Amino acid sequence: MNVLLALSLNLVLGYTGQLNLGQSAFFGIGAYVSTILVKTYGWNFWLASLAAVGAAGLLGLALAAFAVRLRGHYLAIASLGFAVITYQVLINWEKVTEGVRGIYGILPPVRSTTALFYVVAGIAVVVYVLMDNLVRSPVGDTLRSIREDEISAASLGVNGAIWKAFAFGIGAAIAGLAGCFYPGFVGTLVPDAFNIVESFTMMAMVIVGGMGTMIGPVIGAIVLTFLPELLRGFGELRLMIYGIALTLVVLFMPGGIVQAWAKLKARIS
Repeated sequence: MNVLLALSLNLVLGYTGQLNLGQSAFFGIGAYVSTILVKTYGWNFWLASLAAVGAAGLLGLALAAFAVRLRGHYLAIASLGFAVITYQVLINWEKVTEGVRGIYGILPPVRSTTALFYVVAGIAVVVYVLMDNLVRSPVGDTLRSIREDEISAASLGVNGAIWKAFAFGIGAAIAGLAGCFYPGFVGTLVPDAFNIVESFTMMAMVIVGGMGTMIGPVIGAIVLTFLPELLRGFGELRLMIYGIALTLVVLFMPGGIVQAWAKLKARIS
């Protein structure tokens, strides 16, 4: 799931250069829409997931309608505001979301969490392959041109607003897809799982791995998923160690693990 989330944000942040801090909102939308359709209305999980992915993608386009007019820290603040609003809706719309009470007794769509791992891993591989082909195509060149210099790209006929909306919509849909599997994995659904801290965690995965690459966010997601578990033996110090490790990566490997590996490989050869 974290690999899917990192890939979704990387398309917006790494390839299009848009500082989006609202990705946790789409993660939550996917989780809640799919769960409510299954638990309340008796939908089939896969059909509900399709609807949830569509809902997340449409809301991503809605955010893009405002975001395409903004850049840099203005976009970051606007997208962060969207995440906060979504979080508050999940808390206060109790008739639908059950608010802070949460939704319980959610079963995985397959026999066990182990089987769920293989299902999600398979989906992540498919998404990776599709996105890899996308960024290698002329579409990827277009997105990178917007990231490097939007004004120059516009002078060559690139409609930045449309392509940024495209990136936001696809990124939101993939985050929503990841959210569909989260409730079945943990068995419960509460708003706290989708607060703004999750957006920063996703951004850390992309940056640590190497944004603007395909394999980088995958590596970052895996590393930052397992690192907190490996540090559990340090008790209360684990968060401090985790923070120091992230800081050191940003300071000494600004291009992420992928760039650091490429430099090390070049030196050896």
